[in-house]
Amino acid sequence: MTTTTTTGDHGFGATLGRLLDHRGLGARDAADRAGVTEDELRAVLAGETPGHALLRRLGPALGFHAVDLFVLAGQPVPDDLAPLDAEAASSVTSMVTDTARLPEAQRKEVLDLARALPQEERRAAFAPKLRAPLVDGPGGWVVRMFLHRNLDWRGIAHALAYVTPTYLSPPTYGVIGAGGKELTPHLVTDCAAVLGIDARELAVMTGVVLDRPPTPPSPEARDAAALVWEARRLSAGQVHHVSEAARMLREDHQDGER
Repeated sequence: MTTTTTTGDHGFGATLGRLLDHRGLGARDAADRAGVTEDELRAVLAGETPGHALLRRLGPALGFHAVDLFVLAGQPVPDDLAPLDAEAASSVTSMVTDTARLPEAQRKEVLDLARALPQEERRAAFAPKLRAPLVDGPGGWVVRMFLHRNLDWRGIAHALAYVTPTYLSPPTYGVIGAGGKELTPHLVTDCAAVLGIDARELAVMTGVVLDRPPTPPSPEARDAAALVWEARRLSAGQVHHVSEAARMLREDHQDGER
C-alpha cells in the first residue's frame, strides 16, 4: 500500500499549505501570528522561496523549532540555530541510550544537568558528517532534522531502538535520507517521538498518510526528545560529561536491582 502522497509536490509552500489546512488555519491568521504580511505568506504558499526572517518568525508562531522549518524549506541552517558542536554526536548517542534505561526521576536528573551547563562559544560552523547525500524530500528532511539534533545514522538507529518500537540498522536511515526507501506511517510516528514533533503534523508535512491514530510517545521517548534538544547547545566535552553522568546513574540503578 502506498504511504505517501502522489502529487510529487514537496515544495515548502505545499508543505506549509498542508500544515495550515490540517490545523484549519488561514493564511491571514498564520501571518498575524508570525508578524508578517499576508501577502508575504501567500507568496510563499504559491511557491516563492521563504526568507530567513519569515522562517524564524513562522517557527515559534506555529509551535515548531525554527531549525526544522529551515530544513523543510531546503535552506542552510544559520549558525545561531544549529547545534554548537558536530563532534558531540557520538556522546549524544550514548547519553540517550543510557538515560532511556533510567527511572523517570533519574532521567529528569540528567536533563536538569544538561540544562544547567553554561553555553560555550562556538568554535566552528556546524558541519555534520554526511556518509551519503540527502534528498530534498521527506526522507531527507527527517534525517536532516535528526542531524541537527546531533544524531547521525547510528544515533537515529539507537535512539529509536531504545525509546520506540522501531529497530532498523544505521545504514537504513542513510537509504531513507537518500530517498531510496519511503517513510512508513509507523516510522514517521516513531521519528516524531524522538524529534519532539506531533506525529500527525510530521505526517502531514512529509506527505505520509497515517493509517490509524498515532500511538502517543512513551515517557522515555518524550524525555529523550527533550534531552537531545537541550544537548544541541552543548559542546562535545559537555555532552560527554552528561553522558558519563547518565552511565554512572544507570550502573548504580542496575546495582540496586541486583
